[in-house]
Amino acid sequence: MAKGMLGTYFHNIDAKGRLIIPQKIREHLGEEFVITMGFDGCLYVYSDEEWEKFTDKLSQLGNAKGIARDLQRFINSGACDCEFDSQGRTLIPQRLRDYAKLDKEVVVIGNRERAEIWSKDMWEEKQKSEAFNPQFIAAKLEELDINF
Repeated sequence: MAKGMLGTYFHNIDAKGRLIIPQKIREHLGEEFVITMGFDGCLYVYSDEEWEKFTDKLSQLGNAKGIARDLQRFINSGACDCEFDSQGRTLIPQRLRDYAKLDKEVVVIGNRERAEIWSKDMWEEKQKSEAFNPQFIAAKLEELDINF
């Protein structure tokens, strides 16, 4: 099984809103891919193949419950088709840059089936949170009866 997208990379967005996506991430995304609003204030980046799998799961939620409709609206309304230029850059639309508070310094992380794009400041805050505390994570996994 392929490892998927992994790692943490620090880059800058240029004045036109273009971001160099790291080569190791680009290899997994292919020539065309999708960027959308993610949770926690970041952007999610999916290869076309992974996007299809993800949106198929969303479709299976149906439309009967309001939360399912809202989740589908949130994910799909923020999505845009993207591609790389000859220098490995992609243009991130202004509305997505605004959503993720992307200014100049950004962090691109690989999260297996997707990449995430964070403002450097928000990523640093996330790393200071309980979500990055190993003892907190271990306790939560134990509550869920998940053992490693």
